[in-house]
Amino acid sequence: MTQAATHAPATDAPPPAPELRELVIEPKRGWIGVDWGELVRHRDLLGFLIWRDFKVRYKQTVLGLGWAILQPVFFMLVFWLVGASAGIDTGGVPKPVFYFAGLLPWTFFAVGVQLSSQCLVNQQHLLTKVYLPRLFIPTSVIVVGLIDLAVAGVILAIIMGVYQVVPPTQIAMVVPLGVLLLGFTLGVGYLFSSLTVAYRDLRYIVPFFVQAMMFLSPVIYPVSIFGDTWAWVLKLNPMTAIIESFRAAVTGTPIDWLGLGMGAGVGVLTLFVGLAVFRRIERRFADIA
Repeated sequence: MTQAATHAPATDAPPPAPELRELVIEPKRGWIGVDWGELVRHRDLLGFLIWRDFKVRYKQTVLGLGWAILQPVFFMLVFWLVGASAGIDTGGVPKPVFYFAGLLPWTFFAVGVQLSSQCLVNQQHLLTKVYLPRLFIPTSVIVVGLIDLAVAGVILAIIMGVYQVVPPTQIAMVVPLGVLLLGFTLGVGYLFSSLTVAYRDLRYIVPFFVQAMMFLSPVIYPVSIFGDTWAWVLKLNPMTAIIESFRAAVTGTPIDWLGLGMGAGVGVLTLFVGLAVFRRIERRFADIA
């Protein structure tokens, strides 16, 4: 007698569903509240935005990167004429070198602040439809200006060669000064870009701010003409320290280390304040954009 084989009953049950992971996006706590790890993980996105802003800035333009040269060259000629008429003493530095060296960092700051102040308002679809580190938007707009700065730096080198201005060893200071310039511009850009989303009439104030900063920065004049009484007030402006130190670095004149330290301190403080304000208002971007 044989025993019948037993078989397990067949079942039509579906396979178990894959485990779903829930991602919760919460604001970072802290005075600044920046998730630095998130920024590092999405660094490829920042590179894409920088490349996109570069193409958009010079798309369908006649001169392309030539605008990075034309603007400082034009203002150099204007300041040269005004400075010669006013009898401004440039301390033995050839006037074209003096004015162009001041216009390089100033142009980067002015263009970066004006463009970044409008970047969030002009790209509302990125704020309301998708999630991405919003800091990347003004950052990419400002960082693109480094390309213009490098192109204009080549023109400065040519002007220095024409006037036989030999770069001194302290020209290495150009690198840390560039970092300070970028940090201060980012701080002001973060501040204005976020405030413009919340208060739209701020877009009319930014041009006045840039114009006022130009007269309060030694673009067309040296700080020494004010004497010791008022010079320290101007040195609280980070652009004063950056422009004066940049001129000294490329021409070999003495660097005012005390003034540079004061300006650097205010510049770093501006960067942290800009980050803090940006992160605080960023929580309401999707509602008010």
